[in-house]
Amino acid sequence: MVATLLETNKPVGFDCPGCAWGDRTQSSTFQFCENGAKAVTWETTTKRAPPEFFAAHTVTDLLGWSDYGLENTGRLTHPMKYDAATDKYVAVAWDDAFAEIGHVLRGRPDPNAVEFYTSGRASNESSFLYQIFAREYGSGNFPDCSNMCHEPTSVGLPLSIGIGKGTVSLDDFDRCELVISTGHNPATNHPRMMGTLWEMSGRGVPIVVVNPLHERGLERFTDPQSPTEMLTGASRRIASTYLQVRSGGDAAVLKGIMKALLELHDAGDAAALDQDFIAQHTQGFDAVARDLRATRWADIERWSGIGQAALEAVAQMYARSNATIITYGMGITQHTTGTANVQLVVNLLLMRGNFGKPGAGICPLRGHSNVQGNRTVGITEKPYPALLDGIERTFGFRPSAAHGHDAVAAMRAIIDGRSKALIGLGGNFAVAMPDPAQCYPAVRRLDLTVHIGTKPNRSHLLTGKTAFVLPCLGRTERDVQATGKQFITVEDTMSMVHASAGRLAPARRNCGRKRPLSPGSPRRRCPIAA
Repeated sequence: MVATLLETNKPVGFDCPGCAWGDRTQSSTFQFCENGAKAVTWETTTKRAPPEFFAAHTVTDLLGWSDYGLENTGRLTHPMKYDAATDKYVAVAWDDAFAEIGHVLRGRPDPNAVEFYTSGRASNESSFLYQIFAREYGSGNFPDCSNMCHEPTSVGLPLSIGIGKGTVSLDDFDRCELVISTGHNPATNHPRMMGTLWEMSGRGVPIVVVNPLHERGLERFTDPQSPTEMLTGASRRIASTYLQVRSGGDAAVLKGIMKALLELHDAGDAAALDQDFIAQHTQGFDAVARDLRATRWADIERWSGIGQAALEAVAQMYARSNATIITYGMGITQHTTGTANVQLVVNLLLMRGNFGKPGAGICPLRGHSNVQGNRTVGITEKPYPALLDGIERTFGFRPSAAHGHDAVAAMRAIIDGRSKALIGLGGNFAVAMPDPAQCYPAVRRLDLTVHIGTKPNRSHLLTGKTAFVLPCLGRTERDVQATGKQFITVEDTMSMVHASAGRLAPARRNCGRKRPLSPGSPRRRCPIAA
């Protein structure tokens, strides 16, 4: 186990299946946190959920287990098919599973009645092939875990700056002069970021935290890679300014800082705004300025829970910084005003020209380790022309340009009976969605459910009329084909794409094929797509 952890996030190792924070690949120290160690341990468990396990338990019985208990049974080893007569999953050969899934899919009169869900832990390669398969099949439905967390980023950022990703790298954190951290708790959700904030604090970089709760890790942090702090129990201050915002008051805080910045400029501080940048690289500034001037401080204070003086002090710091990064998480996005919140963050950065220069930019904190990469390689229900052109040029067919279903639309279609099948590339779709009283029965009314995963979870037990659970490799496992050892790629929150190759033997047993196809073997067409 220790040897496996030492391969985490290293150039010749595997990408941690935990968070999406960037890696210091040149570092010789360990590159994982407590959360990462838990994720790796959870995947590399020696426990197994073989056919004998399913033979001993009905689906009805397993539905009474806790979510922890289900996943704690261990790794899936065989493709399994649900038998309604016994209410149990039974082992099935791979070829038989593929043939029956293909038969059901070919029998659907409308390909858009099939939902293709994707988890953020899926690799770039599997996600890319998955969406090619779905688009050639004729479906444009790509509900994805990002729909439930950073969709306002994927919508708001392209409208504002033309790209739905962050604009900074880890090197920018070494060069920035101010960080504003809002709507996230890195000590819990992406702890490796705390090392970066710890280093910045040691250099005297101001860190402004906007959070409705006083999170201990954002106040003070003991770096586990600092022998002195670990031995003495010392810690380093993280937040130089802590704004305890009223829950839901993020937009008011952002507008307050922007209004104070504009008032500095109006009072004669010409350097408060980067007027050349605004003139050359932005549109609509006059309308934003009019809105800010018309917004009353009393309303800002009431909605944000922060006093005018505190917001003006942050604006003063921001005005003096030549390079500022704003980091944010789902405290910004998971609101009915999430897209507007994201665009306010962008507008605040644009007022000081904090794009396109070292040490500055926007940094959305992604959760799963490849949720951003999935979107990059084409997991989107809103296909764009360049994607469609590339698919046609490379694969010889033109996918539909019509918009398909995101996660919300997919579940509504399932509840309404318009969608008849669900294929899940990882994840726990039904549990991740709200309102299980509606979602669970609806999924069980589907004609087909197929789940690809490493461990049993509750969504696997919400069986359609035909239901399969198919095992797959995890990040920590090696993939050796006839052509040699394989690797996958993932994309971190800094938009860096890097290789990931596991070292452990696969958890699954021999499940049907006696040996892989040799380089000279004829390639059979997949019966699902036939």
